[in-house]
Amino acid sequence: MKFNNIIYECKKEKGIARVTINRPEVRNALDRATRSEIKYIIEEIEKDRDIRVLIITGAGDRAFISGADITQFREATPITIEEFTSTLGQELFTRIENLGIPVIAMINGLCLGGGLELAMCCDMRIASKNAKFGQPEINIGFIPGGGGTQRLPRLIGWGRAKELIYTGRIIDAAEAERIGLVEKVVPQDKLEEEISQLAESIASKSPLISKLAKKTINRGMHTDLAAGLSYERAIFALCFATEDHKEGINAFLEKRSPHFKGT
Repeated sequence: MKFNNIIYECKKEKGIARVTINRPEVRNALDRATRSEIKYIIEEIEKDRDIRVLIITGAGDRAFISGADITQFREATPITIEEFTSTLGQELFTRIENLGIPVIAMINGLCLGGGLELAMCCDMRIASKNAKFGQPEINIGFIPGGGGTQRLPRLIGWGRAKELIYTGRIIDAAEAERIGLVEKVVPQDKLEEEISQLAESIASKSPLISKLAKKTINRGMHTDLAAGLSYERAIFALCFATEDHKEGINAFLEKRSPHFKGT
């Protein structure tokens, strides 16, 4: 598939892939065509066992993703919007959230609306000091529709999430880090280095065990503690049936670096 709105790069030897939203002229706003390209590449990544980590970012230094392309909402109806959220909105973001590999959001500049909703689907969010965050949908007469009303409270708490959604307030990177919306803030010129080190560290681990850990965490966050612990117990036991578990134990005892194969 030829991409017009994203750039896809894959370093198979390192197991690291990168998707860059490439619409800097509109601050990387997400229109339907861009979302369709993202969906296509996510489906391809799901099938590629050589990829161990995915980085999602935006082109340029002005924006990660400034939000949805609002021009496409002008003629929208309740029927077309419901179909949109069921395919290229909530469904796409949930697919990213449940992707079988860790996903890192590399955030530079504006991360607003649908951009923040996409970032919240990632496992980790690393931002530069010039990043800005918010759910400003209320300013144009609707609520977040890509999961913002659900994921934001889970990340930063009900009260803070409601304040940001009710006011549409934009916050800076320092506040985003303080309230737990991002994991780390670094100088703009250090962002690439920070992301590379993090991705390579994750990619060096067992992709199978990373997948099981992600699945266990995600499932546990949407259930009660007792059910989450029960699921964790079962997946913990399952790890002992893997070749990567045996390799990890042997490497530890033999005082060498493990060589994980994802089996």
